[in-house]
Amino acid sequence: MRDFSPTFIDDYLEAEGAELLNCVGGYRVEGRGVQLFSRIEGSHFAILGLPLLPLLDMLRTRNMLI
Repeated sequence: MRDFSPTFIDDYLEAEGAELLNCVGGYRVEGRGVQLFSRIEGSHFAILGLPLLPLLDMLRTRNMLI
């Protein structure tokens, strides 16, 4: 995460409101929460809270998906 001012975080929390309670980590990187970071590494899906590609692979190997 990047350094940010108390003013920024107050504004962020006010703007995002209760929606943050429904998010893994308390931020929505697909929205305004991306401003909390100076860089992001790794799988886009894992960052969103679910490593989707490994999950899909596992479901295919168990014949749960075509």
